[in-house]
Amino acid sequence: MTLTELRYIVTLSQERHFGRAAERCFVSQPTLSVAVKKLEEELGIALFERSKSTVQVTPMGARIIAQASRVLEQANVIKELANEGKDQLSSPLRVGAIYTIGPYLFPHLVPALTDSAPQMPLYIEENFTGELRRKLRSGELDVIIVALPFTEPDVLTKVIYEEPFEVLLPKGHKWLKEKEIEREWLLDERLLLLGEGHCFRDQILETCPALSHQINSPVGGLVAEGGSLETIRHMVASGLGITVLPRSATGIRHYGDGMLETRPFSGPQPSRSVAIAWRASFPRPKAIDALTNAIDPSQLHIDSQQPAKSTSDSLA
Repeated sequence: MTLTELRYIVTLSQERHFGRAAERCFVSQPTLSVAVKKLEEELGIALFERSKSTVQVTPMGARIIAQASRVLEQANVIKELANEGKDQLSSPLRVGAIYTIGPYLFPHLVPALTDSAPQMPLYIEENFTGELRRKLRSGELDVIIVALPFTEPDVLTKVIYEEPFEVLLPKGHKWLKEKEIEREWLLDERLLLLGEGHCFRDQILETCPALSHQINSPVGGLVAEGGSLETIRHMVASGLGITVLPRSATGIRHYGDGMLETRPFSGPQPSRSVAIAWRASFPRPKAIDALTNAIDPSQLHIDSQQPAKSTSDSLA
């Protein structure tokens, strides 16, 4: 039994397809198939049920694969511990962020971190919270940047800034005469939202619960969806509708002639807490501190902030 074989079965359990699993493991499909079969023969049980159309994990296979995931995580800790005596800022840091944070934070974070920790390049990934959670747990990522709430056993979190939500309006919209926007007004406008799976969409619906009923109603045509905040912003600029964005993503400075303007909500103003999360066992606290110190909320045009500068937070 080898770590490579354990990595194969964990990946296969996630993909449920030999071809995709082999591609993720950077090996040929026959190589992966032979290795999985060899491990099953060594253990004397079937880990997977195979058919022409699908691959299913057996009940005993699920237990073994769960343990294999823990073994791989601990093996990664051993590698990190081996480097603990070295300069903690001398090797790459693998950072993930959700789609509604990464595009607005990374352009400021990367140059700042390059100045403060030039020997620590970043591997960067953007993804959904659930996928970032899995990769953090498996050791594929060292730290992730997400919106709270976020809880995971043996994971530390630290709030890096608070970010208010604002209503984004096209040129000539009637609400531009208002200083503040009431949440209930959103029900009367064509509102552009992210598709399902984005946590920011859920936060908007929590801000105005009546929107959920409108979306699910037979005449929910006042709500349209976009694939990214950038796409939604462009659609608002074209006059298709309005939207709600975190302040860092409003991007009105990119448009001329007043094509886009923002208005705050009337109090209490909805907002999100943006935090970094990392495994409690991660042995490079100086790297976490360097990352945290390189994040400057003022570069994101955020007034409200709650930065934290040490890694002594409690478990999530």
